[in-house]
Amino acid sequence: MSKSQQLTQLSKFLTEGMQAYALKTLQTIQLSYQHSIKSWLNRQTVQSFVSLFLISAFLSIAVASCSGSSSASKNDVKLKIVSFSVTKAAHDQIIPKFVQKWKQEHNQNVTFEQSYGGSGAQAAAVIAGSQEADIVHLALPLDVSKIALAGLIKSGWETKAPRNGIVSKSVAAIVTREGNPKGMNTWADLAKDGVKVIAANPKTSGIAIWEFLAFWGSVSLTGGDEATALDYVTKVYKNTPILTKDAREASNLFFQQNQGDVLINYENEVILAGKNGTKLPYVVPQVNISIDNPVAVVDKNVDKHGTREVAQAFVDFLYTTEAQREFAKLQYRPVNPTVTQEVALQYQPIKTLFTSQDLGGWDIIQKKFFGEGAIFDKLQAASKA
Repeated sequence: MSKSQQLTQLSKFLTEGMQAYALKTLQTIQLSYQHSIKSWLNRQTVQSFVSLFLISAFLSIAVASCSGSSSASKNDVKLKIVSFSVTKAAHDQIIPKFVQKWKQEHNQNVTFEQSYGGSGAQAAAVIAGSQEADIVHLALPLDVSKIALAGLIKSGWETKAPRNGIVSKSVAAIVTREGNPKGMNTWADLAKDGVKVIAANPKTSGIAIWEFLAFWGSVSLTGGDEATALDYVTKVYKNTPILTKDAREASNLFFQQNQGDVLINYENEVILAGKNGTKLPYVVPQVNISIDNPVAVVDKNVDKHGTREVAQAFVDFLYTTEAQREFAKLQYRPVNPTVTQEVALQYQPIKTLFTSQDLGGWDIIQKKFFGEGAIFDKLQAASKA
């Protein structure tokens, strides 16, 4: 039972007790009067009764006031969520639903401070302490693992929530100009001469890492060797004149500034842009990667802020059918089985869908592709040569 509920019960107990006492006193007076023992009911007795009644009323008001004050002090619960750039539209719908639910069930107001940006940059800010997140919802498990390695999240975080901590999914899409003048239909087409690709930077953006893995896996997991995969991705990044800091900036560059022939982005982000009035043709390659977005409570920060209970409740809420339907409305591929079945027909089918585990898992991926001097750094140097 919460402290607020305990105080409310105490107030009720004291009030009822005083009322019962006053009633009993009145009954005694009435009985005495009926027996004509008028001498007993002298002025001092009346004064004592009035004083007792006033004390009872005062105590009732004071306790109720105390209880209300304690409840008000609990109403200022604030959570900070740090997420990757394209989740804002989903959280704008989900957070008010959680706030209402929590208020109804706990009589407690919850407010959210929200921060959105490139997933890698967001993870770095949490680690540095400039973003004291209670909850992180990031673009890939690698970023959450980095926060865990820094000691802010307990090991085994992925086992503390359903679906191994994955709360939303998507796949990669190729967006083209009207009429697809460059003939972009598969990953291989991105390496053609004269194609300008708009993509994000794996050093700061989660979508950029997924893009790279989609490029690499489209070769290495369909019969090509690593030399062939390296040659292919090198050509693609030579066709990428600008690497943006996150997915939203890449979209703005392509849609609003009309730069590039091709944009690589999340399927859900592309569809959302279309719903907002920017309809451009896109292709979901039939060989694709499952883009898995994790959520986690930042243990060190929730313990510091005293927000663990509410933070964990919000994370749990993200897996409910109510929240997952909001993700689905924005074209994320849901992880809740009920919602997945409800919306299955609204997504393009994928012939070959591979995961990060098919590429060795995140420890190997980080070391092999994105560590200092690893494959991405080498191909970046080659693309600038």
